[in-house]
Amino acid sequence: MLPLVSAEQPVPLAQRARRVPVGVWLSLVVLVVIVLAAALADQLAPHSPYQQSLARRLIPPAWEPDGDVRFLLGTDHLGRDVLSRMLYGARVSLSLAIFAVIIGTLLGCLLGLVAGYFGGAVDEVIGAVADIQLAFPFVLLAIAVIAVVGPGYLTLVVLVGISGWVTYTRVSRSLVLSLREREFVTAVRVLGGSDVRILFKHILPNTLSAIVAVATIDLARVIVLESSLSFLGFGVQPPEPSWGGMLGEGRLFLDSGAWWISTFPGLAIVLTTIAVSRAGDWLHDVLDPTAHAHQ
Repeated sequence: MLPLVSAEQPVPLAQRARRVPVGVWLSLVVLVVIVLAAALADQLAPHSPYQQSLARRLIPPAWEPDGDVRFLLGTDHLGRDVLSRMLYGARVSLSLAIFAVIIGTLLGCLLGLVAGYFGGAVDEVIGAVADIQLAFPFVLLAIAVIAVVGPGYLTLVVLVGISGWVTYTRVSRSLVLSLREREFVTAVRVLGGSDVRILFKHILPNTLSAIVAVATIDLARVIVLESSLSFLGFGVQPPEPSWGGMLGEGRLFLDSGAWWISTFPGLAIVLTTIAVSRAGDWLHDVLDPTAHAHQ
């Protein structure tokens, strides 16, 4: 059992939060810009993301010799403005990722709390279900489900959300195992506190900081997973734009020289994933009371 009191003195949260590396600042700035662009897509998009015109198809970016300043990042094979579709695609991809992380967090934390607190057969059953899910390639499972129920935004949110519950279950379970025998929990139990009260009022609040850190890092995985499914054609369906869907459409025109259709959505996915991962790592260090105790 873990010791109740560490010999090392953790660095105060406020002091750790002030230690923000330059790379984290850049990541936060990138995330703020992307979120604002997604939220203000209606105001920022120069054209409708759905408007088609074969007369202006495959126009290169504005800085190219044959480019058009009206279409800064060029147009796709149907004459739709790539920049406008990227702005609206950011709204779709980010909102889907956030909702999916919320679903995975709620489901995983609930199962982790129950498994860690009650143990025994309950813990074994939940652990077995987690092992079964990990044994199957999730992308193949998602494709099979989508083939039956059909693709769509809500379907993708639920599937991607369910894909990550095991991580939250294991994290919350390990935290509960270290908390359930603490003196404050024992005191509440002696005073007649119910299991539900102990779990949600006394144990859960002490796990939230770690769960928030894990959820932030997991957001990057979800963005990549959603983009992968959309790239394969199992995500949000055209003409609704999403970064993964644009990447999948654009790959068909790489040989013809229309590199911009897939390159810019791909760069957006990479940039967002790196920024989220970097910010998540920093948040984990800030919320970990012993992360810098040795310094």
